[in-house]
Amino acid sequence: MTPLPAPASDWAYFLDLDGTLVGFARAPSAVHIDRRLRGLVQDLHRSAGGALAVITGRRIVDIDGLFPGTRLAAAGLHGIERRTASGRLARHRFPAGRLDDVRHRLAAAAARHPRLLVEDKGIAVAVHYRRAPRLGGYAHRLVRGMLARLGAEYCLQAGKLVVEIRPAGRDKGIAIREFMRERPFQGRIPVFIGDDATDEYGFAVINRLGGYSVKVGAGRTAARWRLRDVRSVRAWLRLGANGGRTR
Repeated sequence: MTPLPAPASDWAYFLDLDGTLVGFARAPSAVHIDRRLRGLVQDLHRSAGGALAVITGRRIVDIDGLFPGTRLAAAGLHGIERRTASGRLARHRFPAGRLDDVRHRLAAAAARHPRLLVEDKGIAVAVHYRRAPRLGGYAHRLVRGMLARLGAEYCLQAGKLVVEIRPAGRDKGIAIREFMRERPFQGRIPVFIGDDATDEYGFAVINRLGGYSVKVGAGRTAARWRLRDVRSVRAWLRLGANGGRTR
């Protein structure tokens, strides 16, 4: 891959969270955003004229909890919910009750295997096996079996040591495309940084838009640029937060 250029002043930033801006923790609730990272994101947001959005599998309410006092544009739950830069919130409606049986079965599985962690996101449910990687095959088989009962409205989303049942028809790429039709993103060159399989949807859209798709870490990817790790991501973004180069 060719070296990633320094950020420019006319870019729009789309940033994954876990594994990109911050390292993974043993549980999603254990992730901590320190003062330096909050300051970096705020500085980059100002430098980009507000053209910055967090694109994540977390809920938007969780993003707000991690960045208190900073109401960022965001796409949560892989694009199922989205908040524009102006603060307008849109949620694609799916019946959360459809997953009641899934929740019950996954809770029973977690009781048998306490090192599995079930994360209930309301209209999606994830099984984390970060504390027990050997249970990965079991977690995937378990979720695939449940998915077969739900029909085409739901899909399986695999990630790093996690597998999730979520509504189908939305993804990070669709969310990025929607942001790019709106101010202050419209007319800028898009950049998306992510580390996981769910981010590949975003990379594909960024490539079609002629932007910068950036994969964090090793592994096959559609991204055209790469950064080594979270520390490298923060160092590179700091260049943009300091004003970026002009064209």
